[in-house]
Amino acid sequence: MLAETQPGTIAVIGDVMVDRYITGSVSRISPEAPVPVLVHGEERIVPGGAANVAANAAALGAPVVLVGLVGADGPADLLRAALAAHPGISLGAMVVDAARPTITKTRVMSGRQQIVRIDAEVTRPCGIAVETALIAAARAAIAQASVVVLSDYAKGVLSDGVIAAVMAAAKAKGVPVIVDPKRRTFEAYRGASLVTPNRRELAEATGLPDDSDADAARAAEAAGRQFGGDVLVTRAEKGMTLWRRNGRVLHVPAEAREVFDVSGAGDTALAALAVGLAGGQSLEASVGMANAAAALAVAKLGTAVVTRAELRAALERDAVRVEQPGALVSLADACRIVAAWKANGTRVVFTNGCFDLLHPGHVSLLEQAASHGDRLVVALNSDASVKRLKGPARPLQDEQARARVMGAMRCVDLVVLFDEDTPLETISALLPDVLVKGADYAPDEVVGADVVQANGGELVLVSLVAGQSTSSLVAKART
Repeated sequence: MLAETQPGTIAVIGDVMVDRYITGSVSRISPEAPVPVLVHGEERIVPGGAANVAANAAALGAPVVLVGLVGADGPADLLRAALAAHPGISLGAMVVDAARPTITKTRVMSGRQQIVRIDAEVTRPCGIAVETALIAAARAAIAQASVVVLSDYAKGVLSDGVIAAVMAAAKAKGVPVIVDPKRRTFEAYRGASLVTPNRRELAEATGLPDDSDADAARAAEAAGRQFGGDVLVTRAEKGMTLWRRNGRVLHVPAEAREVFDVSGAGDTALAALAVGLAGGQSLEASVGMANAAAALAVAKLGTAVVTRAELRAALERDAVRVEQPGALVSLADACRIVAAWKANGTRVVFTNGCFDLLHPGHVSLLEQAASHGDRLVVALNSDASVKRLKGPARPLQDEQARARVMGAMRCVDLVVLFDEDTPLETISALLPDVLVKGADYAPDEVVGADVVQANGGELVLVSLVAGQSTSSLVAKART
């Protein structure tokens, strides 16, 4: 996921802000009013809102074109200076509106405790001339982009007209649009590939709870119908839930981290998600990356960025924590582990089957598959899938038993189950470097070969051992 190849350019369009932190110490209450007296220590300026998304994406190694609105004022100069600390961000698409101030959020802090926040902002809609300039800047940014991010803080930049123009330009270019929403409902985002509400935003948009995983999936489905795309719900301590239009649902548990400050964590997750997609990763793998990045962000004080090195290390730790050689894991964990392997340049091989009774033909296929890379992932049909494919008398061994036997093979590094008739969705989520099947298949008959090859991977057809099959063994045992 974080290989040395640079991700494609990300166009970040939305409400940029200045996050100003005034820190000091409090030891007494004012005699003038019942308020604390802060002894001024220092001030810190960092990018906020859409600018924070851009800063995080740049820190993760992606070139960024930032489109936003600033005033003709000192805070705009401070924002440009703060963004200059993040090489890779192009600021040429920033639009200046002298009639409104640069949005500034000033937080007064004593240690890690926020005493008060002061917001300087105007949220009324932009004038026609400014909106026209924003649309032109957005179109120019999208022309360079492989992923578009709309960071909507409801501060006036993402009007209906700007959103419609972005969706049209992205559709014409054939690039995905990810939206961090602030609308009451999501119809205005029609044309987006993915919308990423938090729990409160999802509940407001759908009127549905997300107390359980099943609740979150139902609410996400309702939200998806509003705009016609996929939905990723960020659920704080409950992790993330990805609902896809094809009906697949992925629940990713939250990382166990000490939480110091949630400010900007959503921006960090959004940036990591976009970087994953811009780097050619699947949506599922990119969600795992976003989840890990958010966990790092909440462990930092204030609005902060997560670097490429930090995220790479976190992904590697996660893989070591979850992985046991040959372990049966969930698809979410498999995505995370495979992402960590890829981060180190590991060549990942994938094969699949029922593997009901493991025989020499299976062993040969697995050994040949493993020889084409560094790590081998085996996807097993679930019991329900086997019954649909092989009949009610199969499988002879249940999925847990088959997974245990498969995992004991020296050449197998990871096992995952799939419930569908084919492994297409699992392949699309993992995006292996090599897809292996037996030579009894023609290349155009191999499910998922087009997905792997489109991502730069390869299909390998390996030789079979004559006279070896589970069906023949079953027939022989019954004679």
